Amino acid sequence: MTTGLSSVQLQILREELEEHLRWRVAQLADLKASSDGGEDLRDLLASVAAADHAIAEAREGLDRLAEGSYGTCGGCGACIPFERLKVRPLARYCMTCQRRREAA
Repeated sequence: MTTGLSSVQLQILREELEEHLRWRVAQLADLKASSDGGEDLRDLLASVAAADHAIAEAREGLDRLAEGSYGTCGGCGACIPFERLKVRPLARYCMTCQRRREAA
């Protein structure tokens, strides 16, 4: 499967995903450490759930990168442009399919 991305672009995006994953894992650890006071329990649980979700998305992105499907739209199968992935490394859809999904 070809993604239309060069090896240099893929390396840049891999580094972005890995950095995002490290940041989210650290964020989750900080949230869990701060669970002993101050913050409303609902807010804390929502923040933990959001961090967990972001970690899962980053890992899925790295898995797609390893298997060769990263950068391929999950809707139409077209290549997602590097410019979109650079801004949003976790993007799973091209802009056309993303707009369709948001409109539904």
